Amino acid sequence: MNHRDTPSTAATPATGARRSDADVEEIARLLPPPAHRGLPHERYLHHKERLMRRIDHDHDQATRTDHTSRTDRTSRTRPAHRLLRPALLVPVSALALGGILATGVALTSGDDAPAAVSTGRHDARNMRPAAALLDQISDAAGKGHALRVRDDQFAYTRSKVREADLTSGKAVVGPLRDTESWVSQKPGPLRKLGVTRSEGETLPINAQLGDTHGTPAGLGRPTYHWLSTLPTDPEELLTYLYAKVPKTDEAERDQAVFDCIGSLLGGVTPPETAAALYRAAARIPGVTKVPTAKDVTGRTGVGIARDDTTFGARTEWVFDAQDLTFLGSRSHLFKDTRYGKAGTLMSAEAVIDFAVVDKAGQVPAASRES
Repeated sequence: MNHRDTPSTAATPATGARRSDADVEEIARLLPPPAHRGLPHERYLHHKERLMRRIDHDHDQATRTDHTSRTDRTSRTRPAHRLLRPALLVPVSALALGGILATGVALTSGDDAPAAVSTGRHDARNMRPAAALLDQISDAAGKGHALRVRDDQFAYTRSKVREADLTSGKAVVGPLRDTESWVSQKPGPLRKLGVTRSEGETLPINAQLGDTHGTPAGLGRPTYHWLSTLPTDPEELLTYLYAKVPKTDEAERDQAVFDCIGSLLGGVTPPETAAALYRAAARIPGVTKVPTAKDVTGRTGVGIARDDTTFGARTEWVFDAQDLTFLGSRSHLFKDTRYGKAGTLMSAEAVIDFAVVDKAGQVPAASRES
């Protein structure tokens, strides 16, 4: 759907506007996160279309409600139901959606500092098991090689993805799929962010909804150059993320920032930035170590996790047990919810290969041979 098809809320009656905004915010939580760096692929396009149909529906319904209220002032609108937003890889449809819906709903960019960010030294005396593991992962990531990435190149990622469809109101887990994406490294703003390929179909990655002049590099479209501009001091980086990650009324702030960091892991990331992201994650309350974790392909390693108590979903980052490289992420229910039993998979991704290529559609030789 083109951005110009987005229904205007200017003429929506006040009551209907409040309802529509609440419903749109709920749909925002329903959207599963994208497979890599919060950049959408075909599942994002599917849910975006559903979102726009819901806005159209609510706009029409609000108009009818306003007409009815003129004759029956005692009528009340039914309160909206909360919808689960899977937490994987922010997981950033939540982040992408923060940019997508910034002009019309209750997702806004915050400017407050984290309430629970540590201000003391992060030494061995107060390190939790998760923090100790993240320090080791940070050290390993910091030893990586910095890349030379031109603005005219593309970040290539090949992944295996599995996700749950919530259309029926219950989580219906789909099959494992191969996906490839090519993300432009131009600073932007861009109307075409790249392309994605899955199951033989190639689709464009368009500018985020609301970005009428294109989407610039940033949290919703993190280019290698933009990532290199982030603070490398963990405390400064965490403060920046708490200030910039889009807010919602009900989502846990700590979880939103944890998901944001997850969306920036793996792939084409400057080593110093990756190291800082891991140490920043160690300072988020509720982060735990998973001694044995598996990605969606069955590769076994160690994990870092956090429970989103609002929606009952656990996000895990999986790392190779030997060299501590990032393998992928997964999200599953840790308690029974309306969407399924505890243990139900919500979404998962395993990063198989990544590289920098000169044009969209180009596949690195190593990836072709594997």
